[in-house]
Amino acid sequence: MSDLSDKLKSLGVKIGAQEVTTPLKPASMNSSLELALGGGSLVTPLGETYVVEAHYPYGQAHGRSRLALDASRIVLAEWAREPRLAEMGTSNFAFLDTETTGLSGGVGTYAFLIGVARFEGEGLHLAQFFMSDPANEPGQLAALEEFLAPCQAIVTFNGKAFDAPLLLTRYLTHGWQPPFKEMTHVDLLPLARRLWRDRLPSRTLGMLEAHILGADRSEEDIPGWMIPEIYFTYLRTGDPSPLKSVFYHNAMDVVSLVALMEHMSLLLDDPEGLGSEHGVDLIALAKLYEQMGNQQAAAQLYGHGLDHEDVRTEKMPRSAQLQGLHRLAAIYKRKGDWSLAIELWEQAAHNQDLDAHIELAKCYEHVYKNISTAAGWTQTAITLVVEGTALSLDGQPLSLYDRRQKLSQLEHRLERLEKKSQHGN
Repeated sequence: MSDLSDKLKSLGVKIGAQEVTTPLKPASMNSSLELALGGGSLVTPLGETYVVEAHYPYGQAHGRSRLALDASRIVLAEWAREPRLAEMGTSNFAFLDTETTGLSGGVGTYAFLIGVARFEGEGLHLAQFFMSDPANEPGQLAALEEFLAPCQAIVTFNGKAFDAPLLLTRYLTHGWQPPFKEMTHVDLLPLARRLWRDRLPSRTLGMLEAHILGADRSEEDIPGWMIPEIYFTYLRTGDPSPLKSVFYHNAMDVVSLVALMEHMSLLLDDPEGLGSEHGVDLIALAKLYEQMGNQQAAAQLYGHGLDHEDVRTEKMPRSAQLQGLHRLAAIYKRKGDWSLAIELWEQAAHNQDLDAHIELAKCYEHVYKNISTAAGWTQTAITLVVEGTALSLDGQPLSLYDRRQKLSQLEHRLERLEKKSQHGN
């Protein structure tokens, strides 16, 4: 069926908080789960749930990162605009990921598996709360609330857009507020997009695991798009065997969250350490520092990124290089360091960047009062537009519409400069 609610109803599930019923399953359901997954039943004041737990030693390697929170979180806290993050203890963080019956959200979508981890004692404690029967959802949510009780911050990957709203709906459906409502929420996906947009084809957690953390999953893993159907099949047949791959997938998502946060914290705290392997990463970090208001650190990172071997070997995307040149030039421009800004604009201009030509023309006209040089840069820009070789800041050729617009503006500028030259101004 195309509608998720209809699919649940076909299995005997009623949508809503009350009177939830489920299809018939063998009486040995829990024992079958124990054989397939380990774990066991957990009784809460609001009913039963099923939980699978695992413990990882503190500092255990996960690819190139570790299951630890040793790095300074000062810059991470500044980026997230959550000062408390920098001072929180390791045990105050909870790492959460859900597996759901669909991606549409709303009251008809269930989080049938909630994986959550926190540091306690000598390591990381992972608990996976499984809704083996939709009627047991209150017990699942109560168990999650108890697990989160010692924590002050929740860490997710796209959780602000998906996991948190979904769980909020599930708690509200049963008539109580979610336990994480007052917790600091750190969603690592927006930061991942900022840091690796120009280097990776996508910023999925799996992509970051492979290319940033260097962590590999076993053949036991399963694509996320298959997970809802596996759960529906379990509801229909009572066979938990295929769920083992779902639990593995969820566990790796949660564990990778821990390693990714530690890696990001280290990267932001020492960008020229972890970030120095790729010039494009230095440019991305420079933009991040610039937008956080640290112009000095940004300028240094832009400079090192533009001097990186990746530029000389043409491994850096042209868009990243042009953005780095323009952003660093803009910093020098604001400081009045025109000679340094001109040097950067000239580098961009040699890469057919149209905006660099315009900046040079403006600078020579208004700062140095050199009308002939300003006219020369304007004429070169016109030639690039006419020949169709002018590039925008993203390193791509201009569209026909943009070429027409720019040509009109440049011709008007050139006409004005020629008049100024004739009048000796």
